[in-house]
Amino acid sequence: MSQKRLDHVGIVVRDLETTIAFYTAVVGLELKDRLTHTNGVIQLAFLGFNGSDETEVELIQGYSDTLPAEGTVHHFAVSTDNIEEEYTRVQGLDVPHLDEEIVTLPNGYRYFFVHGPEGEWIEFFQR
Repeated sequence: MSQKRLDHVGIVVRDLETTIAFYTAVVGLELKDRLTHTNGVIQLAFLGFNGSDETEVELIQGYSDTLPAEGTVHHFAVSTDNIEEEYTRVQGLDVPHLDEEIVTLPNGYRYFFVHGPEGEWIEFFQR
């Protein structure tokens, strides 16, 4: 069975630059990486603490133009060391939604989403 832990929380934002500036100056997070999603639209920024390679917060711009005033947590991610094994395991369960395939980002990170019983998004994520 693969090793799992909480990896990061994804937050949908309107203005990536302003949000990065806030999270670095006010919260003390460090910008780890930025990239454009393979869909060519969504911009991602990965932030973390203490000079490590870990990502605690993922900022997502371009996912939706209709955001509530209070902000939106899009998902939380569970890190796994074997994304294929997790995908196969979850396929055998009765989950409300499972992505049709594992997605690979330009930086090599791989993921898939499921929905929980209340419609919450949960990402399985491998670096």
